[in-house]
This record gives sequence, structure tokens and C-alpha cells, in this order.
Amino acid sequence: MPAKSVTGPAATGGKYKTGASSKRIQSRSSKAGLQFPVGRVHRYLKHHAKSATRVGAKAAVYTAAVLEYLVAEVLELAGNAARDFKLKRILPRHLQLAIRGDDELDLLVKATIAGGGVIPHIHKQLLEKGKKGPASAQPSK
Repeated sequence: MPAKSVTGPAATGGKYKTGASSKRIQSRSSKAGLQFPVGRVHRYLKHHAKSATRVGAKAAVYTAAVLEYLVAEVLELAGNAARDFKLKRILPRHLQLAIRGDDELDLLVKATIAGGGVIPHIHKQLLEKGKKGPASAQPSK
């Protein structure tokens, strides 16, 4: 018995299209124009949320965008610090200088950076005072 040929809407219907007319699968990160993985952030948000709490899809996109912005900001400042030292590699010291040099990032990041060292600071009273006027320059008799 010959196979029936299906024509009409049933031949082209279905959930998944095949052939040249099929759309290319796009990740949520590429749809949002981000580099950070929106799907992974969404999974982490669902996993770490309270058990009865639902996490919306836009929350993951927003969180990934905020994280990407913060990382770009820190990397730009650390890259500038590395360039000041004439290095092409960002070291923990450069991250420390970048984060502690920016007021807002310093408030945000309270962690100790391993290998970051300390911020150079000399108290103003320890610096030698400016020279006084010409009267004090004359030796006393």
C-alpha cells in the first residue's frame, strides 16, 4: 500500500520548522545585547531565591546587565592602573588601586583583595610643613 502524501496545513505545521526557513536560535544574552549569560544568572537567581518565590525572566536580564556594567567599570579602571605602571596585564594590585580609588566602588566592595597591597597614604601632619615667610628664615641672635 503506498504511503499517503500529506498536503495542506498539516504538511507545514508543527512546533519546529525544518529546512531553510527555520529561524536561528538566539540566546537571551544576544537578544538583550549582553555578554553575561542571562540563562545562567536566571538559574542562579531561581536556585538562591526563597522556595516559594518566583523569579521573572526580566529579573535575570536586568541583573546580568548590572553585573556586566560593574565588571566593565572595574576592568576599565584596573586597565588604566596597569597602563600607569606600563604593564599589559592586570594584577590584583591594579584591581585594588582601581576599586579603592573610586568612591562608589569602594563603598560597594568591602572585601579584602588577596595580593592587592595597601593604598599609599601619608597623613598630612607627617608631611613637612611649608616654609614660613622670610622673617623665620633669618637666624636668631
